[in-house]
This record gives sequence, C-alpha cells and structure tokens, in this order.
Amino acid sequence: MENKFAETLKSLRLEKGIGQVELAKKIGVSKAVISLWENGLREPGMSSLIALARFFGVTIDYLTGLEDY
Repeated sequence: MENKFAETLKSLRLEKGIGQVELAKKIGVSKAVISLWENGLREPGMSSLIALARFFGVTIDYLTGLEDY
C-alpha cells in the first residue's frame, strides 16, 4: 500500500525549499521524526498533523491523501 502522507509531506517540504531539520524546528519535533514520516515508518499524531497543515497551508485531508488540494 502506498503511503500518501509520506509522499505528500516530502513533496510539500521540497516545494517550500526547506530541509528536514528546518521543518522539524518549525513544528517542534526532531529531524529523525520527519525522516520516519517521510519514509513511511511512522505516522504523526493529531497535534503534529495540525502543525503541518498550518505550516504548509493545507488541510489535514490533503496531507493524508483524502482530498486533492
């Protein structure tokens, strides 16, 4: 099964032109957590999803692949 969240997160981060370390600092998690999310090894909790959605200006549904932006 494809991990739409992992793909979307990495794509949004690259579009914004920032690294994993910068994103991690912006939303209050470690760089390792961003890496785990982007590699599909872990999924974020609700507070992290909200922080990511706010940071990127997208919906949680978009982040998780439930809707197109």
